[in-house]
Amino acid sequence: MSRSTNQHPLGNHRIHRTGWLRAAVMGANDGVVSTASLLLGVAASGADRHEILVAGVAGLVAGAVSMAAGEYVSVSSQADTERAEVELERLHLAHDGELELDELAAIYRARGLDPHLASQVAEQLMAHNALDAHSRDELGITDTGVARPVQAALTSAITFAAGAALPLLSVLPASQAQLPAVVTSTSLCALAGLGALAARAGGANPVRGALRVVLWSAAAMALTWAIGKLLGTTIA
Repeated sequence: MSRSTNQHPLGNHRIHRTGWLRAAVMGANDGVVSTASLLLGVAASGADRHEILVAGVAGLVAGAVSMAAGEYVSVSSQADTERAEVELERLHLAHDGELELDELAAIYRARGLDPHLASQVAEQLMAHNALDAHSRDELGITDTGVARPVQAALTSAITFAAGAALPLLSVLPASQAQLPAVVTSTSLCALAGLGALAARAGGANPVRGALRVVLWSAAAMALTWAIGKLLGTTIA
């Protein structure tokens, strides 16, 4: 059986996944942790099931919209900077191509090419697509890593909502007394799975990824529960 020419025997690189993976994991984790913590805090204050569910739904909607808006603004700023840098590079190429050629050759020399070969590579890449060569090798802007605000916003909103739905749905079959334990266990199991999945997709250790997420999330839930308990007691 012949091996595919696109598959390395030791495995393929995963760096191309980091953009969407970051937004997806951050959105889902935030959805689970923030909604579970909110539910536990409200429950600890002495609220009834209806009030807890209303708070959870409000948290899901507000969180998804907030994540989308924040991600869109952040990534849009990055995209604006990238476009401005590319336009500046276009002007440099138009007004002083020789200097830009020297800069590109210097980059390749710094990466280990001998001076003559570095100059040849720079000349050939400039002749093929000068702006693309400088964008990639001087500015570090590539097609796979370019900022995509709408994609990032939608990914964050959808994954936040999906994550937030897990602890929220776990409230439905639970009694008032069971609610804290059910929400906590459901959320921590989901977070462990997310942490392991994200680590595996990125080529890292799944157990370490799961433990890291679970420990910090458990601390957040415990703190919110304590604050809800304290405020509920004080107000009562």
